[in-house]
Amino acid sequence: MSLAKRIIPCLDVKNGETVKGTNFVNLRSAGDPVELGKIYSENGADEIVFLDITASFEGRKTFVEMVSRVAQEVNIPFTVGGGINQLEDVTNLLNAGADKVSVNSAALRRPELISEITSLYGSQVCVCAIDARMDEDGWHCYLNGGRIRTEHGLFEWAKEAQERGAGEILFTSMNHDGVKTGYANEALARLVDELSIPVIASGGAGEMQHFKDAFTIGKADAALAASVFHFGEISIPALKKYLSNEGINIRL
Repeated sequence: MSLAKRIIPCLDVKNGETVKGTNFVNLRSAGDPVELGKIYSENGADEIVFLDITASFEGRKTFVEMVSRVAQEVNIPFTVGGGINQLEDVTNLLNAGADKVSVNSAALRRPELISEITSLYGSQVCVCAIDARMDEDGWHCYLNGGRIRTEHGLFEWAKEAQERGAGEILFTSMNHDGVKTGYANEALARLVDELSIPVIASGGAGEMQHFKDAFTIGKADAALAASVFHFGEISIPALKKYLSNEGINIRL
C-alpha cells in the first residue's frame, strides 16, 4: 500500500497576519495564523506550512515568536519558511517548535545551506521550496517570492537539492498560483518520476477535482493550498471524504 496522500494548508504570513494573493501579488488578509493553524489541525489537515513571505525580500527573520505560539496550539507537524539564510535561523525555528524548515531563495544562492541543515538535523527537517515559472525557454526557478529569475532550471535544481540531502520538494508553479485552474500536473509528474523524495504540489487549487488530479495525473505525494481553505471555499473534511470516495489513499 502506498503512503497516504497529504493535504497541507499553507499560511502566507506578513507582519503577523495571514495573507493571500494571486500570482504572488495583490495580497488580502485572511486572519490570525495561530488561530487558523489550530482550526486546520482540528479539521484534519495532515501538516501545515507557515511562510513568512516578506522575510527574504525585506531581510527580516521569520517570526520565531509566532512559531512558538503555533507549537502550543497545533498537534500536527508544521513547516516554517521565509528568510532562512543560515544554520542559526534553522536552530531557532526548530527550538521554537517547528518540525521542518523550508528553504528557498537562500538555498538557490548558496546550495551548501541544504547540506549543512541535513548533516546537522537530518533530511526529514529540510524541505526545499521551489518557486518556478514556465517561461518561453522552459521552467526556471525564481528568487525572493518570485521577483528574480535565476539560471537554475526547475528539474536540475530539484535533483541537486535531493543530492544535497533535502527530504522533500515543495514545488509552486507561479503560473498557476492563486489562479484556481489546477496544479501544474505535467511538471509535477516529471519531478516525481525523476526524484526519489516526496514532492508537494503547490499553486492552482480551485476545486476538489484539482487535488485528485495532482495525486493521479501529477503523482504528487502531498497537495498544498491556501485561499480555498482560508476563505472557506473547500473544507478539509469534505475534501478528504471526496478523495477517499475517488479511491485516493488519504487519512480520514
